[in-house]
Amino acid sequence: MTKYDLESVNLPKLSGTGLRLFANALENGAARAVMLGNLLQSGGILKLREMRIDEPPTMQPIKFVAETAQSSFDINTIALPESAAAPFTTIQDYAAAYRAGTTTPEAVAEKILTAVAASDKSDKPLRAFIAQNRDDIMAQARAATERIKAGAPLSLLDGVPVAVKDEVDQVPYPTTVGTAFWGKSPAVEDATVVARLRAAGALLIGKANMYEIGINPEGFNAHYGMARNPYNLDHDPGGSSSGPAAATAAGFCPVSIGADGGGSIRIPAAHCGLVGLKATYGRISEHGAAPLTWTMGHLGPIGATVADVALTYAAIAGPDEHDPVTQHQPPVVLDGWDNADLSGLRLGVYRDWFNHATPDIVAAGNAMLEKLRAAGAAIHEIEIPGLDAMRIAHAVTILSEMAASTDNIKANPKDFGAPVRVSLVLGRAFTARDYVQAQRIRTRALAAFEQVYEQVDVILSPATAVTSPKIPDGGLAAGWSNLSVVTELMRFVVPGNFVGLPAISFPMGYTADGLPIGMQAMGRHWEEHLLLRVAYAAEQVVERRKPLLHYQILE
Repeated sequence: MTKYDLESVNLPKLSGTGLRLFANALENGAARAVMLGNLLQSGGILKLREMRIDEPPTMQPIKFVAETAQSSFDINTIALPESAAAPFTTIQDYAAAYRAGTTTPEAVAEKILTAVAASDKSDKPLRAFIAQNRDDIMAQARAATERIKAGAPLSLLDGVPVAVKDEVDQVPYPTTVGTAFWGKSPAVEDATVVARLRAAGALLIGKANMYEIGINPEGFNAHYGMARNPYNLDHDPGGSSSGPAAATAAGFCPVSIGADGGGSIRIPAAHCGLVGLKATYGRISEHGAAPLTWTMGHLGPIGATVADVALTYAAIAGPDEHDPVTQHQPPVVLDGWDNADLSGLRLGVYRDWFNHATPDIVAAGNAMLEKLRAAGAAIHEIEIPGLDAMRIAHAVTILSEMAASTDNIKANPKDFGAPVRVSLVLGRAFTARDYVQAQRIRTRALAAFEQVYEQVDVILSPATAVTSPKIPDGGLAAGWSNLSVVTELMRFVVPGNFVGLPAISFPMGYTADGLPIGMQAMGRHWEEHLLLRVAYAAEQVVERRKPLLHYQILE
């Protein structure tokens, strides 16, 4: 029997002045060596250095296939099912309203700009966006209105509002990556994902807020303000794709684009009551995204419903000549994604892992398992060896790559917020041997999941081990560092990034205080359609509640 080896940790919490002093000491102080040693010990790095790993390193989790796709998916071939989105407005709702003539993209754009301004002027501002260019948004809206009136929409996405995380290039905005100094000049071309959305007619409504350089799964930003959770404005929306999730949950758009190197799509989707898909590594082009992590980064959709995510995924996935990693994929398929009958599907549950969450999350998870069983799925008990080694190796990999990526940006370390400075010091303390050791663990992890997927088709777990945390006292001024909570947020998401497996987060209930609870489904490489199918089946049997802060853009 495999020993379950993940543990909850109890580490010091820092915020405000104390956090700034801690960051200063780590960077320059005489106590640096002692402090750094404690961080390496508590993070498991010393344990990593002592491991005996015989496997050779795998530097990128690319799953090679014999056949490769020659073109992207044609979203005009998708027949969407009846909308089950209440209380959210969907892509399908926008498309129907435009074609019925009850509103236009121009009217929608005006309402969105007004609503965003109102949300940011409130006592507890949402801060979903870093930037909105009114002239650009209205020009897009006028063009979409004319196309639709002429009976020639580009796709169901024509005129539909979409927010884009500000680590992805989009003309005419600079790409700040959530910093005060990155991206001083506007992007000269769209990222591939943005270009594909624009080609489908999407109304790009601005650059969404994010945790600075995407380094934490929380919503704080020292430069653009704290993004808040529309379900409770005193709570964190999750991150690092905090703005995309907040914008979608608040009703500014039915779908947004996030980025995920360690749960940064799935965590905010779970905390904001949404659906978030991180596809297979190499399925969606990274061309035009900030190079924060070369071997674990994924762009993908966060949507109000499974249909919104499926349609947007189909629009942005597929090979891209500008990104060699995408050339190794099979054709994008959506076969059966909206079939709520799960007969014949084998769902795996690693009980020790599944139960390593708060009681309300575990209870909601068990209730959802029974609903999926009633939908025809077979539930199988499984074991996944080496989860703690994967956690440590993921941390070494992503922090090393982020430290290297920021080395090329000429900036004073103190230009970063204090929590980011702490993480970057740790990333720069890793050695070349640490990095190679982590990639050897990746080889072992790939083999372990290969064996698990001989037994089951999809692995289920909670999306996070805790629900949306309250914004800590003093956290709004300078941020905070609470590695104990970060560990709980990331417990279930790490393997998907580390070994490149597709994973989706979807709603499975609410706490007694009304905070959303998310479930994660993780599948084999290139089998996103199965994950969408599981999420769609869950969507048919789960209650959906409107956030406390929600703007009805379509009347």
